[in-house]
Parts: sequence; structure tokens; C-alpha cells
Amino acid sequence: MVQTQERPKRSLLIIFAVFVLPVVLAKLALDGDWFERGATNRGELLQPVVSLTSVLENQPPSWRVMYIVPAACNAECENALYAIQQVWVALGKETDRAKPAVFITPSSDPMASAKLADYTHIQAMTVTAEQAASLNNTALVDHLFIVDTQANAMLRFPVYALRQDAIMGSRDVLADLRKLLKLSRIG
Repeated sequence: MVQTQERPKRSLLIIFAVFVLPVVLAKLALDGDWFERGATNRGELLQPVVSLTSVLENQPPSWRVMYIVPAACNAECENALYAIQQVWVALGKETDRAKPAVFITPSSDPMASAKLADYTHIQAMTVTAEQAASLNNTALVDHLFIVDTQANAMLRFPVYALRQDAIMGSRDVLADLRKLLKLSRIG
């Protein structure tokens, strides 16, 4: 008699262990951040996003791949310009939805304009000293970044001193930009 009462208790415990316990453990793992959540973006997500509305207020809404020209346009700067141009060309039929652009601040290298002449599709945006102050965000300096149609910088990518590294890095920019354009119906 005692043995027949233990059997339902044991089967109830087994059912609990098999079905309920994994759900409880999964919930605890998600809430407790026991593991790193998956991400498909290749660039670094800026959290919070950096608003560029003060600088892009007179521009039509569009996705942009941007760069802030530094005080000395060295190999990293030249490779960043090259990468922006190549990303735009590689977009193919989507080129009308994204624009390559650079910010030229009052402290930017004056020789950068001559270097930009080689890249006919890159839009050079000269900004005032007041606007440049809003660009002095450490998240954007010395990085390529993707700007959404609401003028928010949302992803950033490193710049490279070697041309081959810049080409490989531009593939990451292209992959993220294509994904954003695919998911976005705006711009």
C-alpha cells in the first residue's frame, strides 16, 4: 500500500523536473544575464544614440555613413575616406538610400579638401564652431559611423592605418548598412 502511494509522487516529481524546471531555469538565466545575448551587428552599438540633429537639420532624411575629418588627415583618415566611398559603391541599387558624408570642422585638416576631390560621391559638410562642439563626442571621434534617417549616430566602426585592414573593416560597415536598409522602409 505504501509503495503504490509513492509511485504517483515520484512520477509527479519527474514530470516537474522534466517540464517545469527547465522553464524556471531559462527565466532565471534571462533575467540574471547569465550569458551574453546574441547580436548580429558587426559595429559597436552606441547606447544611447548620439543625436546629430543640430548638424544635419538642413539635410534631407537619409541613411549616412559618416566620418569627422580630424586635425591631421593621416593614413587612417585617408583609409576612412576610401572605405566610405567603397561602401557606397558596393551598395549597388541601394545607393540612392544612403549617402557617404564627412564633417569638416574648423579644426579639420585643411588639406582634407584636396583629398576629398578624389572621392566624388562623398558629401563634405562644413560645420560651424558651435556645431563642431556637438560633434566632439568621444564616441564619434576617429570612427566611421552610421547615421539613421532621424539624424542619430547609432553604430560606429574603427578606422585603420593599413589599406587592407580598412577594406576588411568596410565589409563590416557594408554588412550592417545593408541589414539596416533591408529592415528600414524609411529613406
